[in-house]
Amino acid sequence: MSRSWVVGGALRDELLGREVTDIDIAVDGDPEQAARALAAELRAPVFRLSEAFGAWRVVDRRDGRVFDFAPLQGETIEEDLRRRDFSVNAMARPRAVEAGDLIDPLGGRADVEAGVLRVLGPEAYENDPLRPLRLARFAAELGFRPDEETERLTRAAAPRVPEASGERVFAELRRLLLAPGAVEGLALADRLGLVHAVLPELADLHDVEQSHYHHKDVYGHTLEVLERLIELEAEAEGELRELLDEPLADELTRGEALRLGALLHDIGKPATHDVRDDGRVTFIGHDRLGEEMVRQVCRRLRTSERLSRFLESLTRHHLVLGFLVHERPLDRRAVYRYLKRTSPVEVEVTLLSCADRLATRGENAERAIDVHLELARELMPAALEWRRHGPPRLPVRGDELAAALGMEPGPELGRLLAELEEAAYAGEISGRDDAIELGRRLRDNAVR
Repeated sequence: MSRSWVVGGALRDELLGREVTDIDIAVDGDPEQAARALAAELRAPVFRLSEAFGAWRVVDRRDGRVFDFAPLQGETIEEDLRRRDFSVNAMARPRAVEAGDLIDPLGGRADVEAGVLRVLGPEAYENDPLRPLRLARFAAELGFRPDEETERLTRAAAPRVPEASGERVFAELRRLLLAPGAVEGLALADRLGLVHAVLPELADLHDVEQSHYHHKDVYGHTLEVLERLIELEAEAEGELRELLDEPLADELTRGEALRLGALLHDIGKPATHDVRDDGRVTFIGHDRLGEEMVRQVCRRLRTSERLSRFLESLTRHHLVLGFLVHERPLDRRAVYRYLKRTSPVEVEVTLLSCADRLATRGENAERAIDVHLELARELMPAALEWRRHGPPRLPVRGDELAAALGMEPGPELGRLLAELEEAAYAGEISGRDDAIELGRRLRDNAVR
């Protein structure tokens, strides 16, 4: 019978009193045989995880635990542990009933107790270029800090991180952003050159000055937007909470994807930065340019098209609500135009705009924040209703309207239908005859 050991993060999390759901097992022998034996015991599915590395996975459907079996790296378990990334992940314990003591040749337990992340020498980063970014993710998830030598080695290795595949880089960024210490983890990643390596568009926001309505440069503002968004997300309840918890794409819920949207929403600012003759700083068009830049970022990180479109829409429309503040009070037609313009992210972009406003605390900030949040509270119920039911359904079909008015299908008919939809939302038409009569008047006015 082959020997096997529980290794890595499961032991670290156990020492920290965290829930253990992912269990890595190193096998001195055939991982498939060991995996199939456990699968039979648990009556659980088993499948090959990696043909190249000989890894197998067992999923316990009763409690969600995942067991990954991989061949021992090296002649001994101690040699296997020395090939891992950080000391806190380089511990092992035999799986046998008479398991015995923790195998800890590199001081991982002491580092867990001290809350220290210590890389296992420069070769750890040389063996996998993604590991420096993983350091920031562990810091965000565990609240640990790297020691001085690890910081030095991480900073030196940071430029190589993009050598890892876009999918792997995105997976680490995703986990970092969802971690309890996401903002602190990003600050560490920035200080060690990791942000510059994997999200240069974000790093370029440093030292980009803003108008007197802001109290930070664009980079500082962006991190504060993320911080405020996380707070707003935590306070969400009821229908909004349910919507934010809906799965979106790439193992992200809508609320989780919003965090990435907060991080990217202003990346068009450096290229659009300008100073008017009166000294006012402007970023005209940064929403449109940012939309295209977000698309490029998503392509580089190999995200799904669904997530890319979501983030693009957030960036494109994050300013819309702020401009409406000057048009209050809004009638039903103005609300309709806001929802139509920002769909299909009408709910999420409303929340993002609040975080953006809360992170803008320059001159006259308190009054501006109050007015913005008041308008957002007015619009959010309408946005949630729009998400539930979609735009209003007209009491007349396009072909029926065309026949009644003697029109051919085309742009003019499309314009009439759009205006009728707005009128329907405003409650100005109630039936087929009303819709046709209003369509006739709109057509005749356009002809005149």
